[in-house]
Amino acid sequence: MDIKILGSGCKKCITLQDHARKGAAELGLEPSLEAIHDPVAIAGYGVMRTPALVIDGQVVVSGRVPTADEVRSLLSKASKD
Repeated sequence: MDIKILGSGCKKCITLQDHARKGAAELGLEPSLEAIHDPVAIAGYGVMRTPALVIDGQVVVSGRVPTADEVRSLLSKASKD
């Protein structure tokens, strides 16, 4: 599983990264986790508002910080697909 956090590196981005890391650990997943700060790379995903969460190349949330439970649920669903 490949997880990317898109954003400037602000507090919201860090919170989203923490939620993703924690959710993956709780599910027993060992994903590659990457933070992307480059505006051109972020735009390449079609994201206009950050932070954004990308799981296996799909933008699943953008423009807000999902709850830890929501992130865990998204990771769980993605791991079953």
